[in-house]
Amino acid sequence: MRWFETAEGDIVASIIRDRTDNDFFGIVLGRDERERFRVIDSTEFFDTPDEVLKALATLIEALQPNLAEKSKQGDAKGPPVDFFVPPPKVKQPQNPAFTALRDEEGYSSARACVEPMMRWYEDADRNFVEQFQTTGFDARIWELYLFAVFTEAGFAIDRKSAVPDFTCWGMAGEFCAEATTINPSRDKTGALVPPPTIETDEQFADFLRNYLPIKYAGPLTTKLAKRDWELPNAEGKPFVLAIQDFHHPRAMTFSRGALPIYLYGVEHEGQRQPDGSLKISVTCVEKHQYNGKTIQSGFFNLEGAENVSAVIFNASATISKFNRIGVLAGFGSKRVRLSRTGIAIDPNPNASEPIQFQHEVNTHNYTETWIEGMDVYHNPRAKYPLNQNMLPGAAHHQLLPDGQMLSTVPAWHPLSSITAISLTGNDERTAE
Repeated sequence: MRWFETAEGDIVASIIRDRTDNDFFGIVLGRDERERFRVIDSTEFFDTPDEVLKALATLIEALQPNLAEKSKQGDAKGPPVDFFVPPPKVKQPQNPAFTALRDEEGYSSARACVEPMMRWYEDADRNFVEQFQTTGFDARIWELYLFAVFTEAGFAIDRKSAVPDFTCWGMAGEFCAEATTINPSRDKTGALVPPPTIETDEQFADFLRNYLPIKYAGPLTTKLAKRDWELPNAEGKPFVLAIQDFHHPRAMTFSRGALPIYLYGVEHEGQRQPDGSLKISVTCVEKHQYNGKTIQSGFFNLEGAENVSAVIFNASATISKFNRIGVLAGFGSKRVRLSRTGIAIDPNPNASEPIQFQHEVNTHNYTETWIEGMDVYHNPRAKYPLNQNMLPGAAHHQLLPDGQMLSTVPAWHPLSSITAISLTGNDERTAE
């Protein structure tokens, strides 16, 4: 019902209502040996929150003289994880996006959001921090987002095994997830290859129908070839591939529409009827061709793909989401102002275009969850289907036998957005 924090930040506490008995109690959390907040004591049950508040104050006062000792849990292994301390003997230069997160006031809310999260993150690969700071910042942010969203969905995450990235279990069931990203293309010398220039509608249509599906195919087929679902910790469970597009600074703002085309091998086009209704036509897509390269369409139809239960994507899952949720939590500099502009699904079933929105994040009525904006594309051939109830709040898409798409979408579902950062009295900057 309520959260509290001491001025020193060494204790947080909460008042909780037992909905069955309709009574109240309080819990106190302190930092364990790895600086993770965990429960160290609790009050008795009371009839009103005010009684709990008084009991909490007394309890916290009694705990503070020996807080460090009482906060120890006895099961913490290893030193605290710190994503922002440079690992020894790192030769790669630091990523500009990482240094912005670490140093800039405009990202202080995201940094303060990441800091407590990193204390819980188990680095099974033993290279997370190095890559987070250098060559793999985007990919590691995507993994950190998945860690947050699966936790929000009520799952415990077993990180004892490095592969798959996430072995999740909870009241709704179990599943495994492997993260992957689309990265910028490079030539034989290692130089970045920019994406094609788009100046006409025809070029954009070709970009969406051919170039982007080929970009998606690379990391997805690479993961398919590894057959991680055969590992002991994944065997017999729904297996999910989670992909994000980082091949261009603003790629996630326009690449969402290409993913279902490649996954299902079909393309949908809306046609307005005389009565004003919208008719969706279905066109089968056999292959994608771009700049001399050809691939087979329909990822879910590939040999072995029946072992992939679903593919998930979230255009909003970038460092800006961490910044927005950090602001909502009261983290970071109070001078930071965030303005989010984008497009969202129009709930009108006959809508052919998304709706546009602009939201001020710092206002009292702004809300956002980690899962907001997530799309889950279910495999119709899945050996172990993923239950939609495992990821509530996401948009779930299923291909029907006639080629039409059945989408179960939340009332509010953003498709893409850009977040402008401003400091009180300073100029603005933008972040995707």
